[in-house]
Amino acid sequence: MYRPVVPQRNPVNGLLLVLVLALVGLVVIEHWGWFRGPLRDPQAQPREVTPRADLHEDEKATIALFEQAAPSVVYITTLVHQRDLFTLNVLEIPKGTGSGFIWDTKGYIVTNFHVIQDATAARVTLADGSTWEARLVGVAPDYDLAVLKIDAPPERLQPIPVGTSFDLKVGQKVFAIGNPFGLDHTLTTGVISGLNRQIRSVSGRTIKEVIQTDAAINPGNSGGPLLDSAGRLIGVNTAIYSPSGAYAGVGFAVPVDTVNRVVPQLIRYGRVQRPTLGIEYHESAARRLAGVEGLLVVRVLPGSGAQKAGIRPTLVDELGRIHLGDIIIGIDGHRVRNRDDLLDVLESKQVGQSVTLRLWRNGQEVEVPVKLGPPPK
Repeated sequence: MYRPVVPQRNPVNGLLLVLVLALVGLVVIEHWGWFRGPLRDPQAQPREVTPRADLHEDEKATIALFEQAAPSVVYITTLVHQRDLFTLNVLEIPKGTGSGFIWDTKGYIVTNFHVIQDATAARVTLADGSTWEARLVGVAPDYDLAVLKIDAPPERLQPIPVGTSFDLKVGQKVFAIGNPFGLDHTLTTGVISGLNRQIRSVSGRTIKEVIQTDAAINPGNSGGPLLDSAGRLIGVNTAIYSPSGAYAGVGFAVPVDTVNRVVPQLIRYGRVQRPTLGIEYHESAARRLAGVEGLLVVRVLPGSGAQKAGIRPTLVDELGRIHLGDIIIGIDGHRVRNRDDLLDVLESKQVGQSVTLRLWRNGQEVEVPVKLGPPPK
């Protein structure tokens, strides 16, 4: 005869269950204890508002500056065109956002090059909320600047007042307006923290005389204006220094003196117009092959000022032996160690002017005058 097997109860499990239920009960009691007593007042009313005195003059000035400058600041959305593999339709895919500002009533918009880099289209939203298709006018990657154009009517366009940057002082108040994280027309304030800084542009060239500020600059501020206390443009916000990629108290702006020189060239020619020597050079080969710091001339363009001046290029003979050409080690009294040193001097010159090159040729220094020619087309 079979007898049913009755499971044996474990007294430990029962004790654990009792403890758990006790703890739950304590939590519930503690939670509901918040609501003990006469907490609610059916007569509750809004507090009486405490009047305040008039705004401080400094606050009034900041408000007036923002109201004056905000209509000149724009919101830029970049896009890329992609073809759908199934329908073969061309799609516009959002790429990123940034800021910019109105240059004039013809519809030219200034922003950073890195804001529109790799984009195939862009839209510009004005302060009145209207959005316009933008066309790319010109770029200057060496300065992280670009110019767009929209076909908005002049009455909708309020150009930003332009100031100067050569006379700025550390400690001056500054104001940045932009669209960080997509939040349009955000105002941040600070001071000029440093002058004559150097940052590396997208092209790898050094941007000089950069303004350092502690006014908060975050992703989306790029391309927006940095203003002085008179509401004038003194720089274009272009970079932040932060390991995390977010604001950390150090921001940089391209100085307006550079902007005011470069932007008209982009509008007229689509690129920066600097006179040329008529040579091609290599930056690191001079030190590696000749132990000399400078720019090794690799090629001299036919008909150029360099050819007429007798500048010697690097040649390779029929046996594959390299015959080093001239090495540029100076220009008009300035030392030339790299490409930036040469271009800095050339940008201050005009087509038709002459410069004096100091060359390392066959183990000795020589000086040769060269007439500058137009930029390549």
